Amino acid sequence: MTRIDDLPLRDELRGKTPYGAPQLDVPVRLNTNENPYPLPDALVRRIAERVSDAARGLNRYPDRDAVELRTALAGYLTQTTGYAVGPRQVWAANGSNEILQQLLQAFGGPGRTALGFDPSYSMHALIARGTGTGWVSGARDEADFTIDEPAAVEFVTAHRPDVLFICSPNNPTGTAVEPDTVLALYDAAQRAAKGRHGALVVVDEAYAEFSHRPSLLPLIEGRPNLVLSRTMSKAFGAAGLRLGYLAADPALVDAVQLVRLPYHLSAVTQATAHAALEFAPTLLGYVQELKSERDRLVRELRAMGLDVTESDANFIQFGSFADPHAFWEKVLEHGVLIRDNGVPGRLRVSVGTPAENDTFLEAARAALKETQAAAPESEERP
Repeated sequence: MTRIDDLPLRDELRGKTPYGAPQLDVPVRLNTNENPYPLPDALVRRIAERVSDAARGLNRYPDRDAVELRTALAGYLTQTTGYAVGPRQVWAANGSNEILQQLLQAFGGPGRTALGFDPSYSMHALIARGTGTGWVSGARDEADFTIDEPAAVEFVTAHRPDVLFICSPNNPTGTAVEPDTVLALYDAAQRAAKGRHGALVVVDEAYAEFSHRPSLLPLIEGRPNLVLSRTMSKAFGAAGLRLGYLAADPALVDAVQLVRLPYHLSAVTQATAHAALEFAPTLLGYVQELKSERDRLVRELRAMGLDVTESDANFIQFGSFADPHAFWEKVLEHGVLIRDNGVPGRLRVSVGTPAENDTFLEAARAALKETQAAAPESEERP
């Protein structure tokens, strides 16, 4: 049988594994940061109407530039952040991952380097590798997983990246990045840039709607090399839709279109996303419920004596464990699937419905008792 290593694969892809979270058939799945609330029936009917209309024209290619959808996305950003953007400042693609891929295709590539601060969203490095872009990994503060501004500026200055990723709220830690830190890193990246056109700085705001803080969107004002990436997978409860978008200077939007595939966004996707945007107030109501549940989970986990990282997202990182995978397995035995991301001593749980969260908390309490009972007396316990 032919093995992958027998193929003429690019050297930088050899020995790598594809991105993915294990999915198991258990009663409660809180491992992939999905929105646990199904779309409301009224929205489902509206999607059916819009898709039905789109289906009548499926013999034709979709709107290549997705003008109607980009206009609606610009309206949503303007209304929810208070910072006015127009459709020429917005671009949409099949999930925020395709947005990131297009950015790296346009601004990265062979001979260029991207940089991020780990632990962070692993797809930044994976997409960089897939586009032939070099990757440099900086470090977050080990105590609270924030970005140490002076150290980060020094690191950026030393490595002179062509593309810089800043994830806020950060996945998997949930931590937000201060606006002043973003500006300091942006300025450092421009000063250190190898070429006369500066460096691209990508702020990944996939979880922005769950944050305690305002969006970083206004920072794009007067900064043509700063781009904000978003998704409809989380706040809109539309992970199956695969719709991501960005906001930036119109020139940057034009640049990304140089690498987009022809008619990359289907008519059905555009119709479904537009219907979801019509129901934004309803869907953001669910977000408020999830934020309240997140804060409850933080309190309950801390009451158990666990170390919980401050979260501005719809998930929580907690620990610390001498053997996090053992705790993960104990929680799984109680019918709850959470995420072992490989962050030393830590695990991550997505925020579910109140009932799912109650089940998780019961499983966590039981797992604590079981792991403590099994641990040697001298072993450090959570």
